[in-house]
Amino acid sequence: MSDILFQYYRVNPTTWFYLSSLLSISLFFKFNRLWSVRNLDLAGLILLAPGLLAVEYGGYKASTAVQQMGFLWIFAVSAALIIRMLFDSLMVRRPLLEPNLSVGGLVFLGISLLVFLLANVITTRPQRDDLVGASLATKLESRATEVDADQLARLGPGYPLLFLLPQISTQRLFTADAALEPGTTPPDESRRALHETTARVMAIISQLAIVAGMVAIGWLHFENVRLGIAAAVLYLLLPYTAIMTGRVDHVLPGALLVWAIAAYRRPLVSGGLIGLAIGTIYYPVFLLPLWCSFYWERGIRRFATGVGAALLLLVLALWATSPSIAVFSGQLRQMFGWIFPNEVSLEGFWALPYNDPVFRLPVLAAFVAMMATLAIWPTPKNLGTLLSCSAAVLLGSQFWKAHNGGLFMAWFLPALLLAVFRPNLENRVALLVLDAEWFMRRRRAA
Repeated sequence: MSDILFQYYRVNPTTWFYLSSLLSISLFFKFNRLWSVRNLDLAGLILLAPGLLAVEYGGYKASTAVQQMGFLWIFAVSAALIIRMLFDSLMVRRPLLEPNLSVGGLVFLGISLLVFLLANVITTRPQRDDLVGASLATKLESRATEVDADQLARLGPGYPLLFLLPQISTQRLFTADAALEPGTTPPDESRRALHETTARVMAIISQLAIVAGMVAIGWLHFENVRLGIAAAVLYLLLPYTAIMTGRVDHVLPGALLVWAIAAYRRPLVSGGLIGLAIGTIYYPVFLLPLWCSFYWERGIRRFATGVGAALLLLVLALWATSPSIAVFSGQLRQMFGWIFPNEVSLEGFWALPYNDPVFRLPVLAAFVAMMATLAIWPTPKNLGTLLSCSAAVLLGSQFWKAHNGGLFMAWFLPALLLAVFRPNLENRVALLVLDAEWFMRRRRAA
């Protein structure tokens, strides 16, 4: 951007936190209703950023105490947001609280933010700790006959080909040396350029999909496009979005989940997108009980068919790119997360010396209990319930995620923001808005 805009310098993440917080308050804070739920939601979203900055600062300075404080801050705010999402279905009276700016102003601001964020993705070069995937790409493309048995434990569950891409963090508190760690296999220049270009293109498309999906939901399902635009602008304003704009493993699942919600009246399409998200990063698998409960009265067969077809497509892609049965079985195991919780190599909060990893197990048990409860209650589920409960499930998965849990906010932020801005959606239930099942159509035709 400095080649286009004279004397342009990228804003430091801490400075952007101050500026974006003030701008978010001026746009969305309801000054005439000081104690409204909207204001509390806005405060919670803004308070996620200090923890994220503390985690990055502690990691660079090798200060475990600062990292511990940052993760605890993120988890405390996330817990408050989970409680907010669990009680969202009980808020029947939802007054229309529109933003403090016109639609034209919101659109202009959103496009401007999007241009600068995507320009950062294009101009950022991955740093030293972003190139782990490139070293794994060298190993995979060398047609190794055996799969690294520790790959799932070290990287966590997810689609193996996604781990080959560099992790482009567009804003950092500190600039690290671009050199690789000693002993790491450096990729050749052509392979590295290919992976970087792929990561940039996927990140840009995913960010555009998230913004377009939120606007589409406001237009099609909220029947108020201004609410969708407001949610998208607030997403672009958040400091997290500026820091993780280029992280494909963050934004790609978020884009798939947003469009699964946007296409909820087409269970086959929604199921396919949920299946792609499951195959990509595994953790949306815990959304299946909730979504199956939503479609139980109508659409469950089409939804299940879509999920199965998407997973089968990803498995066939792995088969086509695997040099041997051993490699394929290892990649399949990583895609579906076939590993015991105590066998995973921990990173982030649970790897800090102050924390005992054994406490992950009761946290996981509490998460499973919450997931099962949301599948049963409330009933019947409407679109508003689907939004808030999906955000709660994805928020809950951050607490026990072994690899930097708490930092993958793009998974739940779009659904959470849509739940914050949504109107009353009690009539958006599957039995009323979906067409009849396939077999029922055939019987009626007969």
